[in-house]
Amino acid sequence: MSWYPLVLPSQAGRRYLVTGANAGIGFFTSARLAGAGAHVVLSGRSPERLEAATSAIRGMVPAASVESIVIDQSSLDSVRVGADRLIGGPPLDGVVANAGLVHAPRQRLESVDGNELVLATNVLGNFALLSQLLPHLAPGARIVGLGSLASMLSTFRMNDLHLTLGYDFWRAYAQSKIAGQVFAFELDRRLRAAGASVSSLVAHPGYSISGRTPRVPGVNEPTTGTRFADSLQAAWAQGKHRGAEVVLHAMTSPVANGGQFWGPRYLTKGPPALHTPTRTSTDAEIGAQFWSFAEQATDSVFAVGG
Repeated sequence: MSWYPLVLPSQAGRRYLVTGANAGIGFFTSARLAGAGAHVVLSGRSPERLEAATSAIRGMVPAASVESIVIDQSSLDSVRVGADRLIGGPPLDGVVANAGLVHAPRQRLESVDGNELVLATNVLGNFALLSQLLPHLAPGARIVGLGSLASMLSTFRMNDLHLTLGYDFWRAYAQSKIAGQVFAFELDRRLRAAGASVSSLVAHPGYSISGRTPRVPGVNEPTTGTRFADSLQAAWAQGKHRGAEVVLHAMTSPVANGGQFWGPRYLTKGPPALHTPTRTSTDAEIGAQFWSFAEQATDSVFAVGG
Protein backbone atom coordinates (compact mmCIF):
# COMPACT_ATOMS: atom_id res chain seq x y z
CA MET A 1 0.00 0.00 0.00
CA SER A 2 3.01 2.28 -0.52
CA TRP A 3 1.01 4.46 -2.92
CA TYR A 4 -1.04 5.92 -0.04
CA PRO A 5 -1.37 8.82 0.46
CA LEU A 6 -1.02 10.42 -2.95
CA VAL A 7 1.12 13.53 -3.18
CA LEU A 8 -1.32 16.30 -4.09
CA PRO A 9 -0.38 19.47 -5.95
CA SER A 10 -0.58 22.56 -3.76
CA GLN A 11 -4.17 23.76 -3.57
CA ALA A 12 -3.35 27.10 -1.97
CA GLY A 13 -5.69 29.83 -3.17
CA ARG A 14 -8.25 27.35 -4.49
CA ARG A 15 -11.81 26.96 -3.22
CA TYR A 16 -13.86 23.76 -3.31
CA LEU A 17 -17.35 22.59 -2.43
CA VAL A 18 -17.72 19.00 -1.24
CA THR A 19 -21.32 17.85 -0.82
CA GLY A 20 -22.15 15.18 1.73
CA ALA A 21 -18.87 16.05 3.44
CA ASN A 22 -19.74 15.19 7.04
CA ALA A 23 -18.78 11.52 6.67
CA GLY A 24 -17.24 8.89 4.43
CA ILE A 25 -15.60 9.73 1.12
CA GLY A 26 -16.75 13.34 1.35
CA PHE A 27 -15.10 13.88 4.72
CA PHE A 28 -11.74 12.42 3.77
CA THR A 29 -11.78 14.27 0.45
CA SER A 30 -12.41 17.53 2.31
CA ALA A 31 -9.69 16.87 4.89
CA ARG A 32 -7.09 16.13 2.23
CA LEU A 33 -7.97 19.18 0.15
CA ALA A 34 -7.73 21.35 3.26
CA GLY A 35 -4.40 19.73 4.09
CA ALA A 36 -3.14 20.70 0.64
CA GLY A 37 -3.98 24.35 1.32
CA ALA A 38 -7.44 24.74 -0.23
CA HIS A 39 -10.42 26.48 1.30
CA VAL A 40 -13.13 23.83 1.55
CA VAL A 41 -16.86 24.33 1.94
CA LEU A 42 -18.48 21.22 3.43
CA SER A 43 -22.18 20.72 2.85
CA GLY A 44 -24.60 18.29 4.44
CA ARG A 45 -28.08 18.18 5.90
CA SER A 46 -27.13 17.96 9.60
CA PRO A 47 -25.62 21.04 11.31
CA GLU A 48 -24.39 18.89 14.18
CA ARG A 49 -22.59 16.39 11.93
CA LEU A 50 -21.11 19.21 9.85
CA GLU A 51 -19.76 20.80 13.03
CA ALA A 52 -18.22 17.47 14.06
CA ALA A 53 -16.62 17.12 10.61
CA THR A 54 -15.19 20.63 10.49
CA SER A 55 -13.86 20.27 14.05
CA ALA A 56 -12.25 16.95 13.13
CA ILE A 57 -10.55 18.47 10.09
CA ARG A 58 -9.21 21.36 12.16
CA GLY A 59 -7.86 18.78 14.60
CA MET A 60 -6.11 16.93 11.79
CA VAL A 61 -4.99 20.08 9.94
CA PRO A 62 -4.58 22.94 12.46
CA ALA A 63 -4.27 25.55 9.69
CA ALA A 64 -7.29 24.20 7.77
CA SER A 65 -9.52 26.75 6.05
CA VAL A 66 -12.96 25.16 6.18
CA GLU A 67 -16.56 26.24 6.52
CA SER A 68 -19.90 24.46 6.36
CA ILE A 69 -23.28 25.04 4.81
CA VAL A 70 -26.49 23.10 5.40
CA ILE A 71 -27.96 21.70 2.20
CA ASP A 72 -30.46 18.84 2.13
CA GLN A 73 -29.92 17.38 -1.35
CA SER A 74 -33.38 15.79 -1.36
CA SER A 75 -35.10 19.18 -1.04
CA LEU A 76 -35.05 21.53 -4.02
CA ASP A 77 -35.84 24.49 -1.76
CA SER A 78 -32.85 23.67 0.43
CA VAL A 79 -30.66 23.32 -2.65
CA ARG A 80 -31.77 26.72 -3.99
CA VAL A 81 -31.13 28.46 -0.66
CA GLY A 82 -27.72 26.81 -0.39
CA ALA A 83 -26.80 27.73 -3.95
CA ASP A 84 -27.74 31.36 -3.31
CA ARG A 85 -25.42 31.44 -0.31
CA LEU A 86 -22.56 29.88 -2.25
CA ILE A 87 -23.00 32.31 -5.14
CA GLY A 88 -22.60 35.12 -2.62
CA GLY A 89 -19.03 33.99 -1.96
CA PRO A 90 -15.92 33.75 -4.16
CA PRO A 91 -15.98 31.53 -7.28
CA LEU A 92 -15.41 27.80 -6.83
CA ASP A 93 -12.50 25.97 -8.43
CA GLY A 94 -14.17 22.61 -8.05
CA VAL A 95 -17.26 20.75 -6.86
CA VAL A 96 -17.23 17.19 -5.56
CA ALA A 97 -20.81 15.99 -6.05
CA ASN A 98 -20.60 13.32 -3.37
CA ALA A 99 -23.82 13.65 -1.34
CA GLY A 100 -26.22 10.75 -1.53
CA LEU A 101 -27.97 7.88 0.18
CA VAL A 102 -25.90 4.70 0.30
CA HIS A 103 -28.48 2.65 2.19
CA ALA A 104 -31.73 3.02 0.25
CA PRO A 105 -35.00 2.58 2.18
CA ARG A 106 -36.67 -0.81 1.96
CA GLN A 107 -39.89 0.77 0.73
CA ARG A 108 -40.34 3.43 -1.94
CA LEU A 109 -40.41 6.93 -0.48
CA GLU A 110 -40.75 10.33 -2.08
CA SER A 111 -38.93 13.58 -1.42
CA VAL A 112 -40.77 16.71 -0.33
CA ASP A 113 -40.94 17.62 -4.03
CA GLY A 114 -42.58 14.34 -5.04
CA ASN A 115 -39.53 12.67 -6.59
CA GLU A 116 -38.40 9.17 -5.67
CA LEU A 117 -36.23 9.75 -2.62
CA VAL A 118 -32.99 7.99 -3.62
CA LEU A 119 -32.96 9.55 -7.09
CA ALA A 120 -33.80 12.95 -5.60
CA THR A 121 -30.95 12.78 -3.07
CA ASN A 122 -28.27 11.12 -5.20
CA VAL A 123 -28.85 12.82 -8.54
CA LEU A 124 -31.57 15.45 -8.85
CA GLY A 125 -30.19 17.51 -5.96
CA ASN A 126 -26.78 17.61 -7.64
CA PHE A 127 -28.40 18.49 -10.97
CA ALA A 128 -30.33 21.41 -9.43
CA LEU A 129 -27.32 22.61 -7.43
CA LEU A 130 -24.92 22.57 -10.37
CA SER A 131 -27.45 24.23 -12.67
CA GLN A 132 -27.25 27.25 -10.38
CA LEU A 133 -23.55 27.07 -9.52
CA LEU A 134 -22.15 26.57 -13.03
CA PRO A 135 -21.88 30.33 -13.80
CA HIS A 136 -20.12 30.75 -10.44
CA LEU A 137 -17.31 28.31 -11.23
CA ALA A 138 -13.85 29.67 -11.90
CA PRO A 139 -12.20 29.14 -15.31
CA GLY A 140 -10.77 25.64 -15.51
CA ALA A 141 -12.91 24.37 -12.63
CA ARG A 142 -13.66 20.66 -12.35
CA ILE A 143 -16.85 18.90 -11.34
CA VAL A 144 -16.29 15.38 -10.03
CA GLY A 145 -19.32 13.14 -9.75
CA LEU A 146 -19.20 10.09 -7.49
CA GLY A 147 -19.65 6.94 -9.52
CA SER A 148 -20.08 3.41 -8.26
CA LEU A 149 -19.34 -0.22 -9.05
CA ALA A 150 -23.12 -0.62 -8.82
CA SER A 151 -23.37 1.02 -12.24
CA MET A 152 -21.85 -2.15 -13.70
CA LEU A 153 -24.29 -4.46 -11.95
CA SER A 154 -27.75 -3.20 -12.90
CA THR A 155 -29.84 -2.26 -15.91
CA PHE A 156 -31.15 1.27 -16.38
CA ARG A 157 -34.88 1.89 -16.82
CA MET A 158 -35.05 5.27 -18.48
CA ASN A 159 -38.84 4.90 -18.63
CA ASP A 160 -39.15 4.31 -14.88
CA LEU A 161 -36.61 6.51 -13.11
CA HIS A 162 -39.05 7.17 -10.28
CA LEU A 163 -39.53 3.39 -9.86
CA THR A 164 -43.31 3.58 -9.84
CA LEU A 165 -43.55 0.33 -11.81
CA GLY A 166 -41.48 -1.66 -9.36
CA TYR A 167 -39.23 -0.77 -6.42
CA ASP A 168 -36.52 -2.52 -4.50
CA PHE A 169 -33.78 -0.90 -2.49
CA TRP A 170 -30.93 -2.32 -4.57
CA ARG A 171 -32.37 -1.08 -7.85
CA ALA A 172 -33.08 2.32 -6.30
CA TYR A 173 -29.43 2.72 -5.34
CA ALA A 174 -27.89 1.21 -8.47
CA GLN A 175 -30.15 3.08 -10.87
CA SER A 176 -29.42 6.36 -9.09
CA LYS A 177 -25.67 5.79 -9.46
CA ILE A 178 -26.08 5.03 -13.17
CA ALA A 179 -28.17 8.19 -13.53
CA GLY A 180 -25.48 10.20 -11.75
CA GLN A 181 -22.86 8.98 -14.21
CA VAL A 182 -25.16 9.64 -17.17
CA PHE A 183 -25.59 13.21 -15.91
CA ALA A 184 -21.86 13.80 -15.33
CA PHE A 185 -20.84 12.58 -18.79
CA GLU A 186 -23.68 14.46 -20.51
CA LEU A 187 -22.64 17.61 -18.64
CA ASP A 188 -19.10 17.26 -19.95
CA ARG A 189 -20.34 16.76 -23.52
CA ARG A 190 -22.37 19.96 -23.26
CA LEU A 191 -19.48 21.87 -21.73
CA ARG A 192 -17.18 20.75 -24.57
CA ALA A 193 -19.76 21.66 -27.18
CA ALA A 194 -20.09 25.13 -25.62
CA GLY A 195 -16.32 25.64 -25.58
CA ALA A 196 -16.31 25.99 -21.78
CA SER A 197 -13.13 25.58 -19.75
CA VAL A 198 -15.03 23.84 -16.93
CA SER A 199 -14.97 20.03 -17.12
CA SER A 200 -16.98 17.18 -15.62
CA LEU A 201 -15.69 13.69 -14.85
CA VAL A 202 -16.53 10.70 -12.67
CA ALA A 203 -14.60 8.92 -9.94
CA HIS A 204 -15.68 5.77 -8.14
CA PRO A 205 -14.08 4.73 -4.82
CA GLY A 206 -14.23 0.98 -5.35
CA TYR A 207 -15.36 -1.06 -2.38
CA SER A 208 -14.62 1.35 0.46
CA ILE A 209 -16.12 0.44 3.83
CA SER A 210 -16.31 1.92 7.33
CA GLY A 211 -14.67 -0.94 9.17
CA ARG A 212 -11.47 -0.49 7.16
CA THR A 213 -11.48 3.26 7.82
CA PRO A 214 -9.69 5.08 10.67
CA ARG A 215 -11.87 6.09 13.58
CA VAL A 216 -12.75 9.78 13.62
CA PRO A 217 -15.00 10.84 16.53
CA GLY A 218 -18.34 12.10 15.31
CA VAL A 219 -17.49 11.13 11.73
CA ASN A 220 -16.56 7.44 11.53
CA GLU A 221 -17.16 5.30 14.60
CA PRO A 222 -17.71 1.69 13.50
CA THR A 223 -18.54 -0.86 16.18
CA THR A 224 -16.18 -3.67 17.13
CA GLY A 225 -18.46 -6.05 15.26
CA THR A 226 -18.28 -3.95 12.10
CA ARG A 227 -14.49 -3.75 12.40
CA PHE A 228 -14.26 -7.53 12.67
CA ALA A 229 -16.70 -8.24 9.83
CA ASP A 230 -15.05 -5.74 7.52
CA SER A 231 -11.57 -7.07 8.31
CA LEU A 232 -12.66 -10.38 6.78
CA GLN A 233 -13.06 -8.53 3.47
CA ALA A 234 -9.58 -7.01 3.54
CA ALA A 235 -8.47 -8.85 0.38
CA TRP A 236 -10.94 -6.90 -1.76
CA ALA A 237 -11.96 -3.91 0.37
CA GLN A 238 -10.32 -0.70 1.50
CA GLY A 239 -11.08 2.15 3.87
CA LYS A 240 -12.97 5.23 2.78
CA HIS A 241 -9.85 7.31 3.36
CA ARG A 242 -8.18 5.35 0.55
CA GLY A 243 -11.25 5.46 -1.69
CA ALA A 244 -11.19 9.24 -1.39
CA GLU A 245 -7.76 9.29 -3.06
CA VAL A 246 -9.38 8.43 -6.41
CA VAL A 247 -11.68 11.42 -6.06
CA LEU A 248 -8.75 13.65 -5.14
CA HIS A 249 -6.81 12.44 -8.17
CA ALA A 250 -9.75 13.20 -10.46
CA MET A 251 -10.06 16.68 -8.99
CA THR A 252 -6.41 17.74 -8.78
CA SER A 253 -4.22 15.67 -11.12
CA PRO A 254 -2.92 17.36 -14.28
CA VAL A 255 -3.49 14.10 -16.18
CA ALA A 256 -7.21 13.93 -15.33
CA ASN A 257 -9.56 15.35 -17.96
CA GLY A 258 -13.25 15.91 -18.56
CA GLY A 259 -15.28 12.90 -19.61
CA GLN A 260 -12.98 10.42 -17.88
CA PHE A 261 -13.91 7.67 -15.43
CA TRP A 262 -11.41 7.01 -12.64
CA GLY A 263 -11.43 4.20 -10.11
CA PRO A 264 -9.07 2.02 -8.05
CA ARG A 265 -6.48 0.12 -10.09
CA TYR A 266 -7.75 -3.25 -8.86
CA LEU A 267 -11.40 -2.28 -9.35
CA THR A 268 -12.37 -2.54 -5.68
CA LYS A 269 -9.19 -1.12 -4.13
CA GLY A 270 -5.84 0.41 -4.93
CA PRO A 271 -4.36 3.60 -6.39
CA PRO A 272 -6.24 5.64 -9.02
CA ALA A 273 -6.42 4.27 -12.54
CA LEU A 274 -8.35 5.21 -15.65
CA HIS A 275 -11.35 2.90 -16.19
CA THR A 276 -13.91 2.39 -18.93
CA PRO A 277 -17.47 3.36 -17.93
CA THR A 278 -20.51 1.39 -19.01
CA ARG A 279 -21.94 2.12 -22.44
CA THR A 280 -25.20 3.22 -20.84
CA SER A 281 -23.38 5.88 -18.80
CA THR A 282 -21.79 7.44 -21.87
CA ASP A 283 -24.62 7.02 -24.38
CA ALA A 284 -25.36 10.51 -25.74
CA GLU A 285 -29.00 9.72 -26.52
CA ILE A 286 -29.62 8.46 -22.99
CA GLY A 287 -27.79 11.50 -21.67
CA ALA A 288 -30.04 13.89 -23.59
CA GLN A 289 -33.16 12.04 -22.43
CA PHE A 290 -32.04 12.13 -18.82
CA TRP A 291 -31.20 15.84 -19.04
CA SER A 292 -34.75 16.64 -20.18
CA PHE A 293 -36.18 14.41 -17.46
CA ALA A 294 -34.06 16.08 -14.77
CA GLU A 295 -35.01 19.59 -15.87
CA GLN A 296 -38.67 18.65 -15.59
CA ALA A 297 -38.25 16.84 -12.25
CA THR A 298 -36.37 19.78 -10.72
CA ASP A 299 -38.43 22.49 -12.42
CA SER A 300 -35.22 24.10 -13.65
CA VAL A 301 -33.39 24.96 -16.84
CA PHE A 302 -29.76 23.89 -16.87
CA ALA A 303 -28.13 26.16 -19.42
CA VAL A 304 -24.52 25.40 -20.36
CA GLY A 305 -22.87 28.46 -21.88
CA GLY A 306 -19.38 29.21 -23.19
